[in-house]
Amino acid sequence: MGSLALSQLTLSHFRSHKRAVIDCDARPVAIYGPNGAGKTNILEAISLLSPGRGLRRSSAEDMTRRPEALGWKVTGLLKSLHQTYEVEIWSEAGAARQTRIDGKATPQTALGRIARILWLIPAMDRLWIEGAEGRRRFLDRMTLSFLPEHAEHSLTYEKAMRERNRLLKDMVREPSWYAALEMRMAEAGSAIHTGRLHALSAIAEAQRQAETAFPTATLSLQCDMPPDPQSLRDALADNRTRDLAAGRTLIGPHRADLYGVYRAKDVPAKDCSTGEQKALLVSLILANARALAADFGAPPILLLDEVAAHLDVNRQAALYDEICALGAQAWMTGTGPEMFTALQGRAQVLEVIEEGGVSQVRTGNAA
Repeated sequence: MGSLALSQLTLSHFRSHKRAVIDCDARPVAIYGPNGAGKTNILEAISLLSPGRGLRRSSAEDMTRRPEALGWKVTGLLKSLHQTYEVEIWSEAGAARQTRIDGKATPQTALGRIARILWLIPAMDRLWIEGAEGRRRFLDRMTLSFLPEHAEHSLTYEKAMRERNRLLKDMVREPSWYAALEMRMAEAGSAIHTGRLHALSAIAEAQRQAETAFPTATLSLQCDMPPDPQSLRDALADNRTRDLAAGRTLIGPHRADLYGVYRAKDVPAKDCSTGEQKALLVSLILANARALAADFGAPPILLLDEVAAHLDVNRQAALYDEICALGAQAWMTGTGPEMFTALQGRAQVLEVIEEGGVSQVRTGNAA
C-alpha cells in the first residue's frame, strides 16, 4: 500500500492567514484553537488541492485576505504513491482560480489524477434532512473520488442543460435546436448515472468487509431516468412539451436523490437522531476512504472539521483508531487539545492562535 500525504502546506494571504508554513509527515494532524482563529481555513486550503470548489464552495474572491484583497496562494508539497508533486493554487485580486503542478499550468480536473481528498464538515450534518441538492453534491464528491473524469461529465451535462433550459424559457419549439444539446446531455448524463452507481457499489463493498464501531448505512440512488444514452436522449425529446411548460428540464441525473437507511435499525437516516446521523456520515467517509485505499493504491487525505461534535468519547476513540489503522493523513480540528487525547501520541499537533488580528499556526504539544 502506498501513501498520500502533504509534507508541507504554505498559505499566503488566504482568508485569515497572512502567511503560514506547515511542515508535517504522513501521520494525522490535530489542529486546535479558539473559534474564529482560522482552523477551518487550513482545511479549506487543502480541499482546493482536489477538483471542485473546495469544502466551502466559495468564490476565489471570497478566499482572499481582507482588507488587502491582493489575491491569495496555496502551495502544497504532495507525496502521492511514489512521487512528490508541487501543487500551486492561486488567484490574483479576485481573478479566476489557477492551478499549476510542478511548475506547469494545468486544468483543475488534473488534480484528481494525483490526489484523493475527502472531507466532513459541520454543514454536512444536515445532509439527511436538507434538500436533495446537498445529497447529490455529497454523492458526486464520492463518485469523483473514484472517477476523476466524473467532473468533466458533470461540467458537460450542466453546460448543455443550461443551453437547453434557455431554449425552453424562450419557448423555442424547433426540434433541430434541441437535438445536439440532448445528445450531449444523454451521453454525459448516462456517464454520471453509471459513475454514481459505481461509487455506491464500492462504498457498500467497503462497509461489508470492515468491522467498525460506526453504524452501517444502506445507500440507494433515487433517479427516475433511463440509464443508457439513447433512451435518455429519446426521453428528453419526448419530454419537451412538459419541459416547455415548466421552463426547465424535468428529467435527468440533476433530479436524482441519495437515500440512506441506518441498516441495523432499518430506520431512514432522515429520521435518526442527530448523533446517529453524524455517526452515519463518519461511517460513510471511512468506508469511502477504505474503498479508495484499494482503488487508488493509497488512503485519501481526510479533512475532518470539528469531527468530535455529536460523538461520545468511545466513538471519538474509535474514529481515531480507524484513521490510524487506515494509515490516512487526517487533518482534524477541535477547540482544545483535549479533543485529541485518545490519539495518544499518534498525531502531529498544531495550535492556531490569533494575535493582532492575524491568525498564526505553531506546533503544539504532542497528542
